[in-house]
Amino acid sequence: MLLSFIFVYGFLAATAVLSFTNSTLMPRYVFTGFDRYIDLFNNRVWWTSVVNLAYFAIPFIVISLFLGLLLAILMDQRIRMEGALRAIYLYPLALSQIVAGTAWQWLFNPDYGIQATVRSFGWQGFEFNWLNNPRMAMACVVIAATWQCTGFVAALFLAGLRGVDEEIIKAGMVDGASMPTIYRRIVLPAMWPVFFSVVLLLTHMSIKTFDLVVAMTAGGPGTSTWLPSIFMYNFAFERGRMGVGAASAVMILVMVVTVLVPLMYMEKRAQKNAA
Repeated sequence: MLLSFIFVYGFLAATAVLSFTNSTLMPRYVFTGFDRYIDLFNNRVWWTSVVNLAYFAIPFIVISLFLGLLLAILMDQRIRMEGALRAIYLYPLALSQIVAGTAWQWLFNPDYGIQATVRSFGWQGFEFNWLNNPRMAMACVVIAATWQCTGFVAALFLAGLRGVDEEIIKAGMVDGASMPTIYRRIVLPAMWPVFFSVVLLLTHMSIKTFDLVVAMTAGGPGTSTWLPSIFMYNFAFERGRMGVGAASAVMILVMVVTVLVPLMYMEKRAQKNAA
């Protein structure tokens, strides 16, 4: 507990202190009030990264929820080799984001990825160069993140499905309800706490995403895939503006708290209502 207090909350406090200083390449404890936050809010790249976070997080969360729920429902039918399939779906989450991002960067690279492979089969006019297209680069990051997390989401949903009372499902079948109706009217409403937990985790992952973007695009082309975490790292350690980087880190923490606290409250409330 002492180590956690020092190396987690202590460093959070140190970052907050640096955000009120004029630190550049190294910490300088000369307090300048809210000047670094003013610099941050007047920086167009910061707001670009915030908008990019919405472009990344919304499709990532929605697609992961849909595909994860679909896979969970399919596996809930007591299919053969369920254990092997669960291991296959969960395997991408075992990979680090650097490894996953590098693998997807190879796939999307036009020189030796999908485009080069298809052209080697004789289709010379085929083009698949999303990674170098500012309008499509974020879609590549969304695809990679969804691939890595969908199996994890499916495992959580499957655990929730297995927790639903089978007697309720049998009663619905006796009343003549079809399986899609049973899932839509009985099973899924009973899983609202699981939905809250999954959204909570995916939102947290979205805001903290860093390694995947670095491995795939390094924030490019231009700033088309910059996220707040990329902004923080770039300004703090590459541009030598540690004060602005610390201010952006504090704002990322504010984003996490602003999003997660209401979701946690809603989850607790849903659990009380279910009880």
